[in-house]
Amino acid sequence: MQIQSMTDEQRKAVALEYFKRMDRGDEILSLFDEHAQVYFPKWGIASGRAEIARLFDDLLGILAEIGHDVTYANFIQQGDLVVVEATSHGRLKSGETWRAGTSHAGRWCDVFEIRDFKIQRCHIYLDPDYAGADTARYPWLAKDSVRRY
Repeated sequence: MQIQSMTDEQRKAVALEYFKRMDRGDEILSLFDEHAQVYFPKWGIASGRAEIARLFDDLLGILAEIGHDVTYANFIQQGDLVVVEATSHGRLKSGETWRAGTSHAGRWCDVFEIRDFKIQRCHIYLDPDYAGADTARYPWLAKDSVRRY
């Protein structure tokens, strides 16, 4: 095992590369340590590259396209941690679209732990109901004509 020191800018660059690859539909697993963990709401924690691949395969099973709007993202860094708060837009395979600012979905926050130029941990915090279809539990999604996005 080789331990490499990193600067804050290098950690930020790894996180940004993750978003760029996701948006292009490129391979992302090589950005993760082989023992990394990823948390995604309503999926749980994926441990190791094989489970992380399964998590993202499941997610890409519903997403036709996604774009992370990181140009104006907020970055908070402390040691190995990189916290990114930003917005997204995209389209589900079912045809529904979302865009932060025009729909309830699209605001997110990811917490990365990046060490030795690999993502060790990525916890993703967002509402995975991109289409706003969970109206049985959240009826205001269907009836509220005033949008507060």
